[in-house]
Amino acid sequence: MKIRRATQKDMDGINNLLMQVCLVHHQGRPDLFKYGAKKYTDDQLRDIIHDDNRPVFTAVDEDERVLGYAFCIFQQHLDDNILTDIKTLYIDDLCVDETLRGRHIGRRLYESVLAFAKEQGCYNVTLNVWSLNEPAMKFYQSCGLKPQKVGMEIIL
Repeated sequence: MKIRRATQKDMDGINNLLMQVCLVHHQGRPDLFKYGAKKYTDDQLRDIIHDDNRPVFTAVDEDERVLGYAFCIFQQHLDDNILTDIKTLYIDDLCVDETLRGRHIGRRLYESVLAFAKEQGCYNVTLNVWSLNEPAMKFYQSCGLKPQKVGMEIIL
């Protein structure tokens, strides 16, 4: 297995994983997430893959089959009134094919993102995880992540 930046030829594999992620979210919160949808259109995905401010990493096997991905976004609040100017790499989405979980692909993706963030001079790496996704929360905690802030809601 190798981890590298995503290319356009990875789109079918990435789209398959995007559907898996949406299904997990739909099953946990059908009031918020549509069934059978994916986060990005093909045009949006193509644009993201080519955007250096939004690097996407893929874990691929020897046949270049996509096993997992990590979508990232550089964030920085320059000259903000209250926030410092630190550079953050935000993990917007990390997914491993549901049939391949438990093989440390996710951890290798995460560690590759951390190494990339360090190379890019980032202060930290952040992400959000839905509370409905307990396996993901446990995975991120096992990687050493700690809550930074908590989103709350009341349904009316």
